[in-house]
Amino acid sequence: VQLQASGGGLVQPGGSLRLSCVVSGFTLDYYAIGWFRQAPGKQREGVSCISSTSDGATYYADFVKGRFTISRDKAKNTVYLQMNSLKPEDTAVYYCAAAPRGTYDYWGQGTQVTVSS
Repeated sequence: VQLQASGGGLVQPGGSLRLSCVVSGFTLDYYAIGWFRQAPGKQREGVSCISSTSDGATYYADFVKGRFTISRDKAKNTVYLQMNSLKPEDTAVYYCAAAPRGTYDYWGQGTQVTVSS
């Protein structure tokens, strides 16, 4: 089981980025995928997740609701996190993780997102 996160970078406040999480060794039919982030000196926090069910139920933390959108492409084994209206406080390393049975057992390596003018 492997997860590869990418798409981070430097963006100005109000800008957008799309993160990708390519998974291998399993399919999105059986694993929920979550995005987490960790800013310097802060604890890791959950950002968004998408279930393994056919309806792809989603969850968003309050601080990203209306700005971030999670989606998946099963054919590409990829989960995306579209991030719009980015704020400096969104600066963090973003990780994707996979949950086969309710807990996030597998983690990717993280991608840096920096929001700054």
